[in-house]
Amino acid sequence: MGKGKRSHTISSAPAITSLVSSIPLRSSGDLVLSLAPTHFLSRPSIANHPSPKSITSPVLPPRLRWTPQRHPKREYDDLAHKMESAPLLILISTYLNWFVLILLGHLRDTMGKIFKRKEYQHLKVSEGYAPIVSDFDSFYTRRLYMRIRDCWNRPITGVASRTVHLLERETKDFNQTFQLIGSVKENLNFGSYNYLGFAQNQGPCADAVHEETLASGLVSASARAEAGTTELLVQLERLVARFVGKEAAMVVSMGFATNSTTIPALVGKGSLIISDELNHSSIVFGARLSGASVRVFKHNSMQDLKQLLREVISQGQPRTHRPWKKIWVIVEGLYSMEGTIVNLPELIRLKEQFKFYLYVDEAHSIGALGEHGGGVCDFYGVDPAYVDILMGTFTKSFGAAGGYIAASKDVIDYLRTSNHAYVYAETMPVPVIQQVMTSMRLICGHEEGRWRIRQLSENALYFARRLREMGFIVYGDYGSPVIPLLLFNPAKIAAFSRELLKRGVAIVVVGYPATSIISSRARFCVSASHTREDIERALGIISEVGDLLMLKFNRSK
Repeated sequence: MGKGKRSHTISSAPAITSLVSSIPLRSSGDLVLSLAPTHFLSRPSIANHPSPKSITSPVLPPRLRWTPQRHPKREYDDLAHKMESAPLLILISTYLNWFVLILLGHLRDTMGKIFKRKEYQHLKVSEGYAPIVSDFDSFYTRRLYMRIRDCWNRPITGVASRTVHLLERETKDFNQTFQLIGSVKENLNFGSYNYLGFAQNQGPCADAVHEETLASGLVSASARAEAGTTELLVQLERLVARFVGKEAAMVVSMGFATNSTTIPALVGKGSLIISDELNHSSIVFGARLSGASVRVFKHNSMQDLKQLLREVISQGQPRTHRPWKKIWVIVEGLYSMEGTIVNLPELIRLKEQFKFYLYVDEAHSIGALGEHGGGVCDFYGVDPAYVDILMGTFTKSFGAAGGYIAASKDVIDYLRTSNHAYVYAETMPVPVIQQVMTSMRLICGHEEGRWRIRQLSENALYFARRLREMGFIVYGDYGSPVIPLLLFNPAKIAAFSRELLKRGVAIVVVGYPATSIISSRARFCVSASHTREDIERALGIISEVGDLLMLKFNRSK
């Protein structure tokens, strides 16, 4: 029993230096620039900044790291959670609608195979080959998705910022193919993850990107482990580490790959991953690649997680009942389909009790939550040291691409040798690096950055409150820039999207299998670039369409 307990128990210190070997690893991450002056984050541009000649450790001293107070200034129960269920009649009609759609689809396939054999020949197995696509996937694509295919993959032109310009198109074969008709329509953009409004082609970010591109080119044409570790990239990693309050950071050129390649590098056979049931597909994919055992707990339910931890620790590995080598709990800071914020304070209490490692995906929360834009740790006032791995992406709040992993220096050095996205993938392009650095500095040290954070918070709170007052069922926690509006009936997915687009509002609609069958929804992403006039105009249109489609089910109005 003692041996089993030690196998999943870590030191009481927040850092996780015991996660990897104590032998110091040498990597390209050790060759970094000297520590920057105290005004490092507030510099508007580094394009003309001379390169320091000295080379030191990437570890930032405590005086240069952002560290909030140790005890949470806010508890999860202090937030207002609104997850109202729909009336029973709506749920029954939703199931009936799906049943009718599936029934009619199968009838069409059956009649087609009998009376239109040539057109339906592709559905029959020929020459002994098994079908490439499963029967269900083929049916779903042909009979369900194809009916409303025009709601996705809409081509745009120009900058997708406060507004988005859509290239209008038409179809003459029931969404099988589309043809552009030559016109462009401007719409309010509530579909992009442009939380802080940095998706721009003018301003300090665009100017810095242009200047740095002329000075350094576009790409290094190499992987990090070879010739891809540039001075600018090293500066970005140090900046990210300081911004999130961690000892070191590693940058990956693709957001999805940040999770899907880091998780297999941290865990393997004999380890256990405990994952929130609504975690992003990149986490699910990475967990499957790792070879570790995976258990799932109910969304954001700390009680269910606690019961699961007691079970897995007491039972050990399947069949052998040996103690787990490592236990990782993986969650998201802000869930992009639900708009819910992770219960981080309670999660940390469980961590101290059960001694597991904690991995937080901040793809949507970094920059968008917290008084300083520092993500979910900043939002709650929790010391980032209590989170073993902080992952995030630059595709949302920073108007760029790629992602990062922030942790202790020992862990980051280990990942530099074992993470496939670092060792083999192409280095992040220079314009992307500069976009991230400039936007991050604006968030940290400029009044403009603080204004963007405040504006996003005000817009998100106001937008969600008004939707609920109108009578819509809206998911998510107050303060979340992701605001899902429940549609339920699959027929209303396309109708809602098309009607809003006719009136000049572009949104994202989501249905099964991205959500459960009864929780089809429209997802609004609020941005700091939206003015109050934009918000009011969108709310008026949404209310009008809601009345048209009878979507105001909120009984607590």
